[in-house]
Amino acid sequence: MAPTSDLDRVTMIVLRYMRRPLFALLFVYSVGIMGMALMPGQVVDGETTYMSLFHAFYFFTYTATTTGFGELPNGFSEEQRLWTIFCLYTGVIAWFYAIGSLVRLVQNPHFIQAMDGFRFARKVAHNVEPFVILCGFGDTGSLLARGLSDHYMRAVILDSDPERIKALGVRDYRVAMPGLCADASTPKHLLAAGVEHTACRALVALTNDDDVNLKIAVMARHLNPRLRVICRSTSARHETNLRALDNVTVVDPFEIFAQLVYWAIARSELHNLNAWFVGVHGVELGEPIQVPRGNWILCGYGRMGHWIHHYLQSHGVGVRIIDPEMDASVAEEGTVMIQAHADHSALVTAEIDDAAGVVVATNRDSDNLSALLSVTELNSDAFRIVRQNSHENQVAFDAARADLLLQHSLTAARRILKLLISPLVQELIDWLAERQPALTEELVGRLQAAMGAEPPHLWSVRLVPGEAPAVTDYLDNEGVITLGALCRDARTFPEGLPCEALAIRRAGHSIMLPDEDCSLEAGDEILFCGVQWVEQILQATLHNPYTLRYVITGVDEPRGYVFAWLKTGLWRRRGDHKLDGRRPRP
Repeated sequence: MAPTSDLDRVTMIVLRYMRRPLFALLFVYSVGIMGMALMPGQVVDGETTYMSLFHAFYFFTYTATTTGFGELPNGFSEEQRLWTIFCLYTGVIAWFYAIGSLVRLVQNPHFIQAMDGFRFARKVAHNVEPFVILCGFGDTGSLLARGLSDHYMRAVILDSDPERIKALGVRDYRVAMPGLCADASTPKHLLAAGVEHTACRALVALTNDDDVNLKIAVMARHLNPRLRVICRSTSARHETNLRALDNVTVVDPFEIFAQLVYWAIARSELHNLNAWFVGVHGVELGEPIQVPRGNWILCGYGRMGHWIHHYLQSHGVGVRIIDPEMDASVAEEGTVMIQAHADHSALVTAEIDDAAGVVVATNRDSDNLSALLSVTELNSDAFRIVRQNSHENQVAFDAARADLLLQHSLTAARRILKLLISPLVQELIDWLAERQPALTEELVGRLQAAMGAEPPHLWSVRLVPGEAPAVTDYLDNEGVITLGALCRDARTFPEGLPCEALAIRRAGHSIMLPDEDCSLEAGDEILFCGVQWVEQILQATLHNPYTLRYVITGVDEPRGYVFAWLKTGLWRRRGDHKLDGRRPRP
C-alpha cells in the first residue's frame, strides 16, 4: 500500500466535505441554464426568440449570486421571468449550502492539521539555510530557540502541545522558526521536519518524557545516521542506551545543575569564566562569586539532589541533607540526613546557624521560595543557592535575591547552545575543570589583557578552501603560518588583534590554549574569543592573500601586474647600480 502525503489527505478531506455542495451547484446551474435556453422569449417580427446557451450561462452566472445586471440581451417574456425567479431562489439556496460546507471544512481540525503539515513540510523543503530540529518547545526548547535566533541559526520545531505552537507564532525571532503540532517520535513528522535535509545540522530531543526522547534519537539514527543528535535525559537507564548509539550526545540537566553548583562552591574562577562565556547577565570576568568555606545544607534529595550530593561529597565538601521522602537509615558515612520538609524546624535541626551555605533544590518553586525565607531569617550570612523550576516564576525569584539562582532548563539550554554553536567551548571548560585552578586564572588574565571590559564574542574558523582560501593556498605552497601571525592586525602591524585562540581541533583531537608559535595546518578548526569586530578583520586576513602575506612577513607586496613590474624593475636597477659601484640617482 502506497503511503499518503499531507497533500493527499487535504484533497481527501476537501472532497469529503465539498462533494455534495459541488454536485448541488452543478445540478442547479445545469437545470437553470438549460431551462433558460428552452424558455420562449418575446415575439419579434412574428417569431418567438430563444436565448442562446452562452447568454443563458452568462445570465445565470450573475443571477444565481443575486448580483443582477438586468435582462440581457433583450427584455424577457413572462415565462422567462418566471423561470428567473425559480433560478434565483434555488441558486441562493445552493450557494448558502456550499458556503456553509466550506466554513465547516476550514474549521475541521483534521483539515487544519493536514494543511499545517503541508505548509510546514513545504517551508522546510524550500529552506536552504542551515537549521536545527527542536523536538519539544517547553522551557528548555523556547530558551534554546531564543539563543539560536540570537546567533542567526534557524530551527524547525515539533511539539505535541498546540498551545506551545501557538506561542511560537508570537515570538519575535530574528530568523524563521517554523513549527508543527505533532508527535516528534513519529518518523513521518521527523521527515517532514527535514531530518534527511542536506541543510539540517542537528536534532535536539527536549521533550519532558525520557522514553519519547529515546525513541526520537533512535528514529533519527535510522533515518539519517550521519545527523548529530543531542538528547535530554534524566534517567540512568535511558542514558546508558543513548550513549550506546553513535553520534548521540546526552545532556542531563540535573547533572549540569549539580556541576555548576560545585563550580560555584569549589571552583569559583571556573564558574566565573563559564558564566562569562555564555553571557550571564551581570557577570564580570575576573570577579568570581565569593563563597564561604565549610559545611553545606542540601534541601531536596531527588534526582538533582543526588547529583549535587555526589559532586560535593566527591570533592570533600560536607553536606547535611533535608528531604521528607528519603530513608535516613541509609545515610553514608559523613553525611547527615534529616527526614523532614525544608521548613524552619528542619533547618534548625540541620544546624543552619553554622552552615557556610544552603542549596535549595526541590522540584517545587513554592517550597524553594519558602525555604529561602527561613534561611534568611535563621542565618543571613549563609550563601544561598536556589533552584528555579519554572521560567514563569522569574519575578518571584528575582525578588528573593538569592546569591546564586540556577534554572535547570536555562542551564541545559546554554549547554546545548554551546554544543551547537561552538562545541570547542564546552570541551575547553571540561578540560580546565580537570586542571589546576591556576591555569584557569592564567587564561582569565590573558582574556582581560586582550579584551579589557568588552563582552565576549566566540566564533570558530575552519582552515578549508571555502572559509579560508588565502590560508589554504599559502599552506599548499609550503608556507608556514603561526597562530600569532594570523592574529596580527594588518592596520597596526605588528600589533595583535584583541582576541585569544582558545583551542584548535585537528585530525580528531583538540589542542587546548595553543601558543602563539603553534603552526597551523589545513583543516584546522580554531576557536577564538575576542571583541566582536575582530571577526570581520580576521575574515579579511583569511580571504585576502595580500593581507595574509603582510601579517606574516611584514612586507606590503604590490597588487596588480603594473605595480609588480615596476617594483621588479626598480629592484633590478638598484642591483645593477650596486654592481657598478655607483649610487642610484635620487
